[in-house]
Amino acid sequence: MAKNRLSKVQQRRVDEQHNKRLNRSDEQYNEGDFLAPQDGIVISRFGKVADVESLKGEVFRCNIRRTLASIVTGDRVIWRQNNELQINSVIEAVHPRHSELVRPDFYDGIKPVAANIDQIMIISSVLPELSLNIIDRYLVACAVTNIEPVIVLNKIDLLSETEYQEMVIIFDYYRRLGYQVLLLSCKNAFGLDEFKRQLQNKTSILVGQSGVGKSSIIHQLLPEISIKVSVGDISEISGLGQHTTTSTRLYHLPTGGDIIDSPGIRDFGLWHLEPEEVIQGFPEFYDYLSNCQFRDCNHLTDINCGLQKAAESGNIAVWRLDNYHRILQTMREVKAKTNRTFK
Repeated sequence: MAKNRLSKVQQRRVDEQHNKRLNRSDEQYNEGDFLAPQDGIVISRFGKVADVESLKGEVFRCNIRRTLASIVTGDRVIWRQNNELQINSVIEAVHPRHSELVRPDFYDGIKPVAANIDQIMIISSVLPELSLNIIDRYLVACAVTNIEPVIVLNKIDLLSETEYQEMVIIFDYYRRLGYQVLLLSCKNAFGLDEFKRQLQNKTSILVGQSGVGKSSIIHQLLPEISIKVSVGDISEISGLGQHTTTSTRLYHLPTGGDIIDSPGIRDFGLWHLEPEEVIQGFPEFYDYLSNCQFRDCNHLTDINCGLQKAAESGNIAVWRLDNYHRILQTMREVKAKTNRTFK
């Protein structure tokens, strides 16, 4: 069911009240029930409530004002504490975000996943399955949102020497494109120090398929919360990863910086984008687009395509061009089924 949309007049009134709360000039709450407004950060969201951490490091379960468009992990908010309880406090307003990771949703349109992120750690591994398509999808999202990506190949201890060399070739390709690439093994702590340095004094989000080892990485970074974060196995039936993180949550790192752990995914939708936005995640294509015979070349079946020739000559990776077309095909299929626009 589609959500009721506000009229322009109603939205303007909502925005005016929101700005008042940001400036802490709205005194409509009874001071006997709620204390003065204060700043906080959302460390997790659960349906209609969110956990907010105060500037003193205390966590309060807060209700969310119905007029707020969205609240996600990483949001900086204005909230009021219940005068008597550590629950039933209320989030009043949300500070402007400097960045956000979003995904399309069939019911809610474009849905934020997390806010105020400095970098996206794209976690991959050979188990349950190395998906270059998922990596490339996240690289598109990073390019469109202007958030720095870091590609991480986890579980390298599971690779044979031959498999390791194959992975080196693939991930060196990403390095040549200018992406940061880290190799990691939580089992023997290989690459862990470099991984920690990359996280220092930044807000990072871990993303990737289920079962690639995001929760194991959290264990390595924050062993004191191991009882709160479970580590899943690979399903013997499906061969797919088990979901071990059920909600997006922010943790503070002892070495400085914050890390956001997000639930594993099977796929990452991009069907809210346009084709010209998708190609931003494939920067190596730009050198060859001018070689296409037709200005509106589809880079698939049209003759004298600059991208196809570049792939045939080895100047761009065939699997990158294939992933580009797979993303576009998925976008066309979803938009045809839903008949929705997101702009």
